[in-house]
Amino acid sequence: MKNNFFSKIFWIFILFALLPFKSNAEQFNFKVSEIEILNNGNLFKGLNRGIIETDNGLIIEANKFVYDKLQNILNASGEVKVNDTINKYNIFSDKITYKKNEEVIFSTGNSKAIDNNQKIIKADNFTYDKKLDILNAKKNVFVQDGINNYELTSEEITYNKKKEELFSTGKTEAIIESKYNFEGENILFLLKSKQLSSESKIKIKDSNSQIYLLDEFLYLIDEEILKGKNILTISNYGLPKSDKAFFSEGIINLKKNSFAAKNPKIEIHNGVFGNEENNPRIYGVSSTGNNNKTTINKAIFTSCKKDDGCPPWSIKADQIEHDKNKRQINYKNAFLNVYDIPILYFPKFFHPDPSVERQSGLLKPALNNSNLLGSSLTIPYFKVISKNKDFTFAPTWFDNKILMAQNEYRQSNEKSKFIADFGFVNGYKSSLSKKKNNLSHLFANFDLNLDLKEFDSSKLTMSIEQVSNDTYLKIFDAHLTKSILRPDNFDILNNKLKLSLDHERYNFEAGIESYEDLQLENNDRYQYVLPYYNYSTILDNQFFNSTIGFKSSGSNNLNNTNDLKTNIINDISLNWQSYISNLGFLNSYSVDVKNLNSLGKKNSEYKSSPQIEFVSIFTANTSIPLIKEEKNYTNFLIPKASLKINPSDMKNYSTSEKNINVGNIFSNNRLGFEDTLESGKSLTLGVDYKRENNDLDKINNYFEVKLATVLRDKIEQHIPTTSTLNKKNSNLFGSISNNFSDQFKLNYNFAIDNDLNKFEYNDFNATLSINNLVTTFNFIEENGVMGNTNAFENSISYTFDENNYLSFKTRRNRKLNLTEYYDLVYEYKNDCLTAGIKYKKSYYQDRDLKPTENLLFTLTLFPLTTYEYVADELLEN
Repeated sequence: MKNNFFSKIFWIFILFALLPFKSNAEQFNFKVSEIEILNNGNLFKGLNRGIIETDNGLIIEANKFVYDKLQNILNASGEVKVNDTINKYNIFSDKITYKKNEEVIFSTGNSKAIDNNQKIIKADNFTYDKKLDILNAKKNVFVQDGINNYELTSEEITYNKKKEELFSTGKTEAIIESKYNFEGENILFLLKSKQLSSESKIKIKDSNSQIYLLDEFLYLIDEEILKGKNILTISNYGLPKSDKAFFSEGIINLKKNSFAAKNPKIEIHNGVFGNEENNPRIYGVSSTGNNNKTTINKAIFTSCKKDDGCPPWSIKADQIEHDKNKRQINYKNAFLNVYDIPILYFPKFFHPDPSVERQSGLLKPALNNSNLLGSSLTIPYFKVISKNKDFTFAPTWFDNKILMAQNEYRQSNEKSKFIADFGFVNGYKSSLSKKKNNLSHLFANFDLNLDLKEFDSSKLTMSIEQVSNDTYLKIFDAHLTKSILRPDNFDILNNKLKLSLDHERYNFEAGIESYEDLQLENNDRYQYVLPYYNYSTILDNQFFNSTIGFKSSGSNNLNNTNDLKTNIINDISLNWQSYISNLGFLNSYSVDVKNLNSLGKKNSEYKSSPQIEFVSIFTANTSIPLIKEEKNYTNFLIPKASLKINPSDMKNYSTSEKNINVGNIFSNNRLGFEDTLESGKSLTLGVDYKRENNDLDKINNYFEVKLATVLRDKIEQHIPTTSTLNKKNSNLFGSISNNFSDQFKLNYNFAIDNDLNKFEYNDFNATLSINNLVTTFNFIEENGVMGNTNAFENSISYTFDENNYLSFKTRRNRKLNLTEYYDLVYEYKNDCLTAGIKYKKSYYQDRDLKPTENLLFTLTLFPLTTYEYVADELLEN
């Protein structure tokens, strides 16, 4: 009987569980497989997953339910899914709390919402107000709309579905149409009108590394229009060449790349004009721009470094226009100001924008003044002929009716380069002839890559240097080309054709050359080398621990009209590897064999009949490096010796000028001749001593002495007498270097005759640095057989501060009792302006060039122009 009772109870419970359960005035309909009813029917627990339907269109599915009938609150957990059939929402979460009286759902953990427009919202926690149809998401919020192509992340977002508004609280990032990235706070997103806005600061980055920073903004998504205040745009963000533009207010059309703005401040990257210290910038009252042009009204431009005062120079204009198609910057009604003082007015002018490497147009003008040529104005014009060709025409007008036209043509091909500079001067009046002459010059260089497969490199080079007047280069020095064509020596012109071949086993060079000495008269000024060649190779680098090298050279040299000198020279050198003996000596040996094939005509060195000569020299070098270490210093002492034996005679070079010093006295070919070897037997003895500081911070403070002399068994008549190596006992050569400190450095080279009675050579250099004062002294004296020179040079420079400098230089020839020149310069210099006063007095005279005394005022506005004015009338007064 008892078992029948429990059986009936069980089946009633099962039936109760399987039937839908409604509670609290039909508000909830439970569809669960297992339920517990507790607290006198006020607490319901649904177990083993089920579904609850509400009277207001909610369908809630979960693993577990707990319903508090008294408070009318439902808790669900375990893979919760809420379907709002009225508001068209699906919410997923780990756990929810549904307050039925308030119609609010709270979700906790892995919350996700999807509306009927496939908008997805993810967060840690949700608060969903069903009555207002508002969803609030907190912590790690992510919103994605695949239809409208945007993503949004934030710490908190409120989504008003009825009003179609999204509002973020705190830090927010939004990606719109995969084009623009918004980073800011408290952003309002009007979904229906497709607008983003915020009254907080915002950072916007596009796909082209362009950054927009705004204090507040409004963005129209469909039109791609950005409005805001205090706008800062940065191009090439994070890259080396980054430009900035600031506007107090502006409207930017990102789709059309156009804008209109107030109070523009545009800052261009520092290195655009080649000086990293510059801060190029343009300020204005208003500005507009598009893909074609940018216009700034009431503008001011400068490249000078920012400071608290006015810039050293600036250009103020009614309008500055950047033509992006022509890549030009145009100015209208412009004034050039120096420290806010207008000095030049231009109704209109233009120049290429900084992105242009090559564009036709006027280049930087130059104003100059000299006592010989007068005032001058140069206005160069650059012409782009084609992709690989361009031309510069630089006319210069002088106030004394001289006209100079200089032209430079450049062409660069895949395997060749050509550059030519040619100029013409009309109306120059020589101070010697008192007649007006026409002058001209031609400089050219052609490089051709032969690209021969057998060689690592193969090149053909041709260069030309020609002038019509001997002093032309010196007179027009300031106006000549500054390119690679400019001659290094204004007294010697060089013309050549050269072939260079570099192979992995040898090197070969051949060509023809001519030299013109502008200091000489008539035909004696010319020297022709027609032709010459040089060949070198290593025959064997493993021959009994030695290296065998071979060199061959030849030339046909014509000097002084009819002095002909022809030779072919073959050299074989055998150099053994250095080794250290058991006694600690460092030894090395070499043998040099020279074959000279020569022919001369009216030449003092070569005979008029063909000659074949073989000479050789053996050299043995030895030294013993000694080291003594102290607590604070390390001492190095290196006695050394070199034995040279040449059983043959040498060419007669007794009258040649050759200077020997401790730097070259131990060299194999210390006399520097190519067609002969030093004759006789000689023993060179020397010693090097150096004392170094062990403190690494004072490693450059050292004391060093070197001494060397040469001993012979007999006098050699053909060795240059100026070297003194022809004597049985040569001079004693030496040097003393003493870097006492970073403030004082001393270098002294000397030569004493073999009787130790007379210094025949003195070269003294000293540098003294005391705070901002630096002074250098140089004294050189040659006496006896070594020469006849006595000169003194001094330079002093003083730095007042980082902008102000003073320097003085002078040189005096004590043999002639004549000061050669004085140079006194005061200079004010910053990153974009250099102004100076220069006093120059020169006693140099060369035909048209006379001794001069000049007072010059110079002004350089970087990168605009340079002006130099000669105020000699002040000296006269």
